[in-house]
Amino acid sequence: MGGVYAISDLHVGFPENRAFTEGLRPASADDWLIVAGDVAERFADVEWTLRTLRDRFATVLWVPGNHELWTIKDDPVQLRGEARYRRLVDMCRGLGVLTPEDPYPVWDGEGGPVTIAPLFILYDYTFRPDGTSTKEEALEVAHEAGVVCTDEVYLHPDPHPTRDAWCAARVAYTEKRLAALGPGTRTVLVNHWPLVREPTRVLWYPEFAQWCGTERTAGWHDRYRAVSVVYGHLHIPRTIWTGDVPHIEVSVGYPREWRRKGDAPRGPRRVLPVPETD
Repeated sequence: MGGVYAISDLHVGFPENRAFTEGLRPASADDWLIVAGDVAERFADVEWTLRTLRDRFATVLWVPGNHELWTIKDDPVQLRGEARYRRLVDMCRGLGVLTPEDPYPVWDGEGGPVTIAPLFILYDYTFRPDGTSTKEEALEVAHEAGVVCTDEVYLHPDPHPTRDAWCAARVAYTEKRLAALGPGTRTVLVNHWPLVREPTRVLWYPEFAQWCGTERTAGWHDRYRAVSVVYGHLHIPRTIWTGDVPHIEVSVGYPREWRRKGDAPRGPRRVLPVPETD
């Protein structure tokens, strides 16, 4: 009997992570796999990964992380911002991989029916350091601390004026889609960035939280009847609970990070049927 599993932050540009990804196999021919962003920076690496996984799992869903949206000098695909995202979506559709732009699929296996909603929300600098009240103040604190996300160099928001403006557009678009779900629809919400701020409270560098989500999604797990929320980005794989809803981080992370925890990274985590414990 199949299940729905999730993994993120594969970062296959690292040889160790690529080998790990090459070794991923479903437990059942009916298993679905959610890939919650940060596959790689180079377009070809993202395509290789999703093609490899789509050939093995019954259904694959992908949401972008910040790394897929980077435009780096040695990538032949030099599209920026929205155009890069749309190119990634087109590539996924060619592979048969579901994206935030496609109809939300319904899992009818054990624990279902549950609608799985892949989201692309971004961030808007509202997870600010204590004592700051504006984006400008938050960024100043981060620069003074020497803790600045590489997105500021490589993640271009074109044609939106800023990344937070792009985030606002994505929030508005996504709210309309989620609100259109039928009454009583249960969901799994999937986003690369956490939908609530709580997971960022343990960051070694709290200034980094402003690149990790938006306060606008804080109540979505209740509003859209989530049975679980899946995210990545922080490289702190664990489960936190908001009320009775588990928020499950499914990241692999960089080799230097997962080696500290063992000889190999943890594989995909089951999100349906909802596990009773972490």
